[in-house]
Amino acid sequence: MDAGRLERYWYGDAVPPLWTRLLAQVYATLVALRSASYRRGWLSSLRLPVPVVVIGNLTVGGTGKTPLTIALVEALRARGFRPGVVSRGYGGHGRGLGEVMPESVPGEVGDEPCLIRRQTGAPVIVGRDRVEAARRLVERHAVDVVLADDGLQHYRLARDVEICVIDGARRFGNRRLLPAGPLREPLDRLEAIDLRVCNGATAASGEFTMRLVPDEARCIARPGEHRPLATFIGQCVHAVAGIGNPQRFFDSLAALGLAFDPHAFPDHHAFHAGDLDFGDTRPVLMTEKDAVKVAGFARERWWFVPVRAELPEGFFDEVARRLRNRVRT
Repeated sequence: MDAGRLERYWYGDAVPPLWTRLLAQVYATLVALRSASYRRGWLSSLRLPVPVVVIGNLTVGGTGKTPLTIALVEALRARGFRPGVVSRGYGGHGRGLGEVMPESVPGEVGDEPCLIRRQTGAPVIVGRDRVEAARRLVERHAVDVVLADDGLQHYRLARDVEICVIDGARRFGNRRLLPAGPLREPLDRLEAIDLRVCNGATAASGEFTMRLVPDEARCIARPGEHRPLATFIGQCVHAVAGIGNPQRFFDSLAALGLAFDPHAFPDHHAFHAGDLDFGDTRPVLMTEKDAVKVAGFARERWWFVPVRAELPEGFFDEVARRLRNRVRT
């Protein structure tokens, strides 16, 4: 069964197939055993000499972790910290550990690490082993806090602050574990998480609200050329999104009054020029995460729409407070 059909079960009213529910029971047992192994000391978490903040989610797919990571880097800098980032590097084909440089390409290190590095200038290390990635980050750079983009379930890396990002529109779907539902861990895991962020819609009690605010469109082929999104009103454009929840991007364009033909691609999709050949000369709007993957063959009518994560200052103050407490103890 393809991922798209599974998602229709996850976020719809239909009961998932029996085989998915049986596998979900097996998965639940494995998750419980792994959690107990760390809790009882059979498996150990490794602690770094600097505080670690993990930004993740309980569900499969994108919820807005990367924009939040970028916002958190900037907010912590403003509060006197020197943050660095570690990431799994999904979508990249590089092996082992690697440092993301300004000239790095998504095919090697992943699309999200490239975006974080270009947006913030912060040091970024990618690798499947987040403990080793974090160690290298601390050894090579004068960072005093490590941000782990994703990795909520990567228990080998001890953490001081856990942040769970929740898709405000889809929430937790049918609230079932994989593959019968979208959950990576049971919902009671939320009780142990320090801070919960709701991306879009109305935040539930105890959650901080995050909004992704679109900026002016920027031409991919001609860096530095900007154009207000309102100038695209009155024509039908192509909208491209290869993110965890493409509908979020489409909804943001619709809210601005734009008319478009939507083109959804899988998360971390490796684009080729033919993917964006729609047989006409209409403008193409895409997410910034997708733009970093098409920059090498971009056409002049391709634009990306950067977004900025807006959260209450109290959220960033709370993260900073917890980090300072960790340093003092």
